[in-house]
Amino acid sequence: MQNKQAHQKRTGARILLAFACGFASIASHAADILSVAGLQRDGREVVQIELDEAIGFDPVAFVVQSPARLSLDFPGVGAVAGRKTVEVNQGNLRTINVVEAQDRTRIVLNLREATSYQVQRDGKTVWILLDGAAPAAVAPVRRDLVGQPSQAVAAGTGLQDLDFRRGVDGAGRVILSLPSDAVNVDLRQEGRKLVLELPNVALPENLRKRLDVTDFGTPVTFVQARQSGNATRVEVEAAGDWVHSAYQAAGQYVLELRAIAPDPTKLTRGVGFNGDKLSLNFQNIEIRSLLQVIADFTNFNIVTSDSVQGSLTLRLQDVPWDQALQIILDSKGLGYEKNGNVLWVAPKDELDDRKRKDYEAAAKLQELEPLRTQIFQLNYARSEYIADQLTGRNTSGSSSGTGENSNRFLTTRGSAIAEKRTNQLFVTDTPSRLEEVTRLIASWDIPVRQVLIEARIVEATDSFGRSLGARLGGSDLRANNGGDGGYSIGGDNRVVFGSSYSNAVSSSGASGTTDATGSFFNFPASLSGGASAASFAVSIFNSAANRFLNLELQALESVGEGRIVSSPRIVTADQVEAVIEQGTEYPYSVTAPNGATTVEFKKAVMKLEVTPQITPEGNVILDLVVNKDSPNLSQSTTDGIPIDTKRVTTQVLVENGGTVVIGGIFELSESTSETKVPFLGDLPIAGHLFKSRTRETAKSELLVFITPKIISEQTSLRR
Repeated sequence: MQNKQAHQKRTGARILLAFACGFASIASHAADILSVAGLQRDGREVVQIELDEAIGFDPVAFVVQSPARLSLDFPGVGAVAGRKTVEVNQGNLRTINVVEAQDRTRIVLNLREATSYQVQRDGKTVWILLDGAAPAAVAPVRRDLVGQPSQAVAAGTGLQDLDFRRGVDGAGRVILSLPSDAVNVDLRQEGRKLVLELPNVALPENLRKRLDVTDFGTPVTFVQARQSGNATRVEVEAAGDWVHSAYQAAGQYVLELRAIAPDPTKLTRGVGFNGDKLSLNFQNIEIRSLLQVIADFTNFNIVTSDSVQGSLTLRLQDVPWDQALQIILDSKGLGYEKNGNVLWVAPKDELDDRKRKDYEAAAKLQELEPLRTQIFQLNYARSEYIADQLTGRNTSGSSSGTGENSNRFLTTRGSAIAEKRTNQLFVTDTPSRLEEVTRLIASWDIPVRQVLIEARIVEATDSFGRSLGARLGGSDLRANNGGDGGYSIGGDNRVVFGSSYSNAVSSSGASGTTDATGSFFNFPASLSGGASAASFAVSIFNSAANRFLNLELQALESVGEGRIVSSPRIVTADQVEAVIEQGTEYPYSVTAPNGATTVEFKKAVMKLEVTPQITPEGNVILDLVVNKDSPNLSQSTTDGIPIDTKRVTTQVLVENGGTVVIGGIFELSESTSETKVPFLGDLPIAGHLFKSRTRETAKSELLVFITPKIISEQTSLRR
């Protein structure tokens, strides 16, 4: 901090010493500026300053980067003209302003781009030589009386200091202490940031930092300096609306950012007005004179009607000239018509009356204009459709208007006749209207783009079933050999291993017997598909008693997979409905109200109904109806066969050639059943002989895929 204060004191002492030397020489060389002119010499812009006496010092100069300016102060020198502006508009030099204030005269060179300069003094003439615009790293060089360099300073040393301060008016000031006045600073705006780039200037390590200056209350929020190659780059970030200015003097480069405060008294640019801004301040001025002022400013020719009278008092500051003109005309109920660079100003009623008369005259001429018939050969559109569009009739031939003749695009005397056999259109109307009809028909009679819509309907099924069962029974060979099998339970009744029979006499008188073979417990394995189960049987034979004991185990497992893919495809024109279907119609008996029996048919079809619409971006909007019906033969009744229906109705947006899934149905069915003998079926291990168990699972899934493709040339439906 002490080094910084010492550096500032030394800098201030040098500035005071320079001014003291300047004023010391001024006392003996006081003069007046007689003229200032901009010239071209050897391809360079030169400013010639003529004084009435020679001066022995160079003017104090400082450069402003944005806007590009070069200011030269002549202490103790006056100006004969006092204040004036010299228009140059040559090369990089735009204008020269000469301003005398108190004990000095300032000459400001307004440039298009910042550049370096040279100063030469030759007696009573001071020459300012401007170099090319935006030099890369050319330092301003000052020359003495004989034109030799008085001092040559080379850039390339490091940046001395980087500081930020808040101005008294709330401006943010970024101050760079340069190694010398020869350093050229490049200032540019990148988005919301200002970037200062110093070529061939090193950045010390202690200055490579990011400064948070938000608390200063200025438009500047952050200042960051970093080394970029062999150059120093300083980025200044700001917020809000602001303007900036920069100048370089006494080894320092100062960048100032000021917030823009909206002026409530200042008019803003209206919507649709983009003319050059002007300021008007008049008291009780004639409207005609005020219009002449605007004509002189805009270089327009203004013709004023005799009925334009009156005066006006106004004060407009920085308003586009076309907005100012509109304000002036609206205040007096005036309007204008523009024809090239001529404006005709008149009261609005007068302008409206003139337009009405022109339209009435044109309408009368149209009634007198001869009719002509033109034949149009249509290539793509139907002639009757175009005729209906021209005359405003619908497809049934009735008029859609409310009058006798509701021609939409034709005159009251015009007509349009369609010839279907040759697809020609005969239009009769005035020649001017026939030209418009020709343009309309050319825009209508164009080939309509077509769309290929392909649908894929996928049905997948997956089934699994498992069943376990057992059968326990026996047989008695004595019954088969003519004896009595089984055991007696009283009278003629006997029990034969689970089957009872009696020696009953039939009605024919014959004695009947039953097969002495039976099952004690029968729990077979079975599935809904009706498949036969595999079995394993064991028999125990008692030879003395001629009896058998049978044990049969049954097991069944079934696995099934299926897939049905339906792929209907259809081509249709843009915004034209198309339908494709395939299936079977099944008959049903229906009783009529009179009691008679009639036959009706019900469809079980696969159907695709679609209406495409091609968007300007090349996508396709589809209005879809997809049906997938199938007969359910397993549940048929005497009244008919039931139909299983699956239907999707939707609207989707699909890119050209893209595929979208518009719907899906997933079904899962699981069932488990068990049949057993009470108590015996619950026994451990042995209980499996007295029961059967079945488990079945069925899954089905339906997916619908849609793919639209815009057809650009003849396309076949075949793959």
